[in-house]
Formats: sequence, C-alpha cells, structure tokens
Amino acid sequence: MARTRSFAERHGGGPAAPTISVIGTGYLGATHAAAMAELGFEVIGVDADPAKVAALTAGRVPFFEPGLDELVSKHVSTGRLRFTVDLAEAVALADIHFICVGTPQLQGSGAADLSFVDDAVAQVARHLTHDGLIVGKSTVPVGTAERLRGLLAGQVLSGIVAELVWNPEFLREGRAVEDTLRPDRLVFGGASPRAEALLRQVYARPIAAGTPVVCCDLPTAELVKVSANAFLATKLSFINAIAELCEAAGADVTVLADALGHDPRIGRGFLNAGLGFGGGCLPKDIRSLAHRSRELGAASAAALLRQVDEINMGRRQHMIDLAVGLLGGSVLGRRIGVLGAAFKPGTDDVRDSPALNVAAALHLRGAQVVVHDPEALQTAMALFPTLGYAESIERAVTGADLVLVLTEWPQFTEADPVALAALAADALVVDGRHCLDAAAWRTAGWRVVGAGSAGVGSAGSAPAEQPAALRVPV
Repeated sequence: MARTRSFAERHGGGPAAPTISVIGTGYLGATHAAAMAELGFEVIGVDADPAKVAALTAGRVPFFEPGLDELVSKHVSTGRLRFTVDLAEAVALADIHFICVGTPQLQGSGAADLSFVDDAVAQVARHLTHDGLIVGKSTVPVGTAERLRGLLAGQVLSGIVAELVWNPEFLREGRAVEDTLRPDRLVFGGASPRAEALLRQVYARPIAAGTPVVCCDLPTAELVKVSANAFLATKLSFINAIAELCEAAGADVTVLADALGHDPRIGRGFLNAGLGFGGGCLPKDIRSLAHRSRELGAASAAALLRQVDEINMGRRQHMIDLAVGLLGGSVLGRRIGVLGAAFKPGTDDVRDSPALNVAAALHLRGAQVVVHDPEALQTAMALFPTLGYAESIERAVTGADLVLVLTEWPQFTEADPVALAALAADALVVDGRHCLDAAAWRTAGWRVVGAGSAGVGSAGSAPAEQPAALRVPV
C-alpha cells in the first residue's frame, strides 16, 4: 500500500511508519489522535469546527477528559500531532484514516443518524491521492460497513486501492486515555492480511503488552461494541428492577448486589442500583440496536432492549417522586441542593444526564434547585440555563430542605457531613448512587435515603417503615 514519506523519514531516520489522519475530534477522535501520537505516529486531526481546531492546535481540549489536555499539549509541542479543517490536505498526507465522527440518535426515532459517517467516508474517498486504509471507529448499526464499502467503490479515483475495515472503540469517558493506550481488547473487522498487518503496526505497543486481538467479519465487529453496551445496560436495569423489589420486601439492594458479585459468573461491576445510566453512548446505542433488531426481525432482542430502556428511564421518575414524597407531597418553593450534573464522574458530559433530568423536572414543579458539579457546570448551564448553580458543595447545600446526590464524584463522597449538616435547613439526603458512607452521614445528623432500601430511618436509628407515598414503581 503506497505511502507518503513518514514522520520518521521526514525527521531523520527510523523505520518507516504510516501517517494517520483522524476524522472528527470529539471525545473519541481527540483521544484517539493524541493516543496515536503517544504511540509514535504522525497524526493529523480533522474537524469542521474551526473553534475546536484552534483550541486543540493551542493544546487545549474543549471538554474535560482526565489526562487528555496534557497528552494533546505534549504532542502538539513534539510536532507529532496537529489539527486542521482541511480534510483534503490531511487525506493527501496520511496513509490510514480513522473515522471517529458521531452517530447521534435521530430525532423522533431510535435509529442512529449515519449522515456524519457517510459524509466522512465519502470525503476521504474523494480526496485520496494514493492507496489508503479507512478504519471505522464510530459506533454504527450492523450492515453499515458493507454499505459504506459500496459507497467507497464509487468515489475512489481509478488506480487507487482503498480498503475499509472496522475497529470499534471501547472507551469509557473519564478513562478514555487509558482505554486507548492500554485497551482490554482490539477488534479488527473485515481486514485483509495487508490491512491487518497495518493495524497491528499501529497497535504494536498494546499488542506487545498483551492486549488480545480479535479478527472477524464486518457484521461481528459492528455488533461487538453495541452488544457490550447493551449487556452492561441490562445489568444496570436488572439491579434497578431488583431494587424496586427490595423496597417492597424490606431488603437492602446494596448488600444483595455485594452477595451476587461474589459469583464469578456475575461479578460486582455494573450492579449499582440507583438513578440509572445516561450519557452519549449507552442510551442511544441500546435504542439503535433495538431499532436495527426490529428491522432484521430479531424480535426477542428488540423486546429485551426496550424493557432495559424503560426500566432505566423509570429510575428518573422514581427519584422525582421520591423527592416529592420526602417533602410532603409538593416541592413548590422548597430549596433542593443537587450534587451532580455530569452523567458520571470523571467527565463534563451532560448528554442525557439523569442528574440534570431530575433537577430540571423538580425545577418545573416549582422547587428552587441549586446544582453543583466539579467539572460540568458550564456544560450544564448551556443546556439548562434556568436552573440555579453553585460553585461549591457548601453553597449548594446551604439552606436546602433536601439534598440529592446524583453523580458519584469523589468530592461528594469525601465531603464532611458534619459541616454540611450545619448548613442545610433540614439534614435530609437522598443517596441516588449509593456512594455515601451512610453510617457516617447518619452519625453526623443526616437522614439518609437510598433507592432499594427498606425504608427511611432517622439519624443513627434503625430504618422506619417506608411511607406509602415513597413506594413508587419503576
């Protein structure tokens, strides 16, 4: 496969290495570009947003992801990493082109919007000046890659060889840099021996460190990522359904989950009952998979995924009803401190955030809602400007009739419950993520309520019988 001169060759020696372009510089693309530079390659990141390109060129990542700012800044300085809005220039210089654009949920449908992927592949194909390998990393419905191969064949100039393969990503926001540099598996879908050899060259360092490689056909590669997300979502919805049963039966879902987790066939991960999942991946991925399952006639998969989604979304209403019940049936004029805006700790991402969804719903019911998050205040303000916001935990809690802990940031779990109790109007907290040391908070004077517990107890006492108003179905 023909190549332009590599970074090593242009800088005075070393073995020839492919130059890499990364199309799209969001959470996935910016992380992948910086990681490829860290692995020793010359990388050109491409984005249609000039402001984003300018920020990245200056070594600033326009979102929060631990360790990514440092990695981008480091390799912008080394010259291995640069960013541009000129896709034609990037494609002309590169040998391997990673497609890292978004596949958001279509409005009014569970299907994925593939317009960005289609456009990226078509543009790369049109601008190829030499043989190239196009590597899809975006999460797409099964069958997309085969269709894109047809699109590719009609766009590439005569005499140029272009191959399209799929290499799904398995990044966790908050750990994306680690997951890229030290992945737990690599999947190469539809790769010829030549393409596989190039991918093994790109990922030589993690492969040498023991990362397993799975080579498979295109449909299997497309299904791996969404199936993994669907399984994790199913575990979460399962334990949240059991939490409802625990509330009715007088059991403790956290102790139950601990006991289940000792079974190696089950494991403790993703068995934390509470507010449920959100973000830009799990919700839209299970909906897209359910939609595609229906299209392909896989009714059982579609029905299972629909139930998983319904249980998850029901947890938000459960939290809203719980807050209303704890405040006597109405939140009108009551002050509620909400700790958490990001959909999970370690990110400023508020896409489909359960925490913000609950905060906004209580605001619409007349509550005076004050939100604090260590990293996501700006992104939350942009999405829900009518909510109140606080720059510290203390300000969010001050004067609160009720405190809701809705994102499990360590800043919240490590906060001093004695000091916070002195600030609240009523020391009443709902631990929506089962992340607090309930005994320590109760000793400090708080009444601690958690989904999936037998009832609501006073500080330092055994739980009381749960009021009927709080027994809310999922």
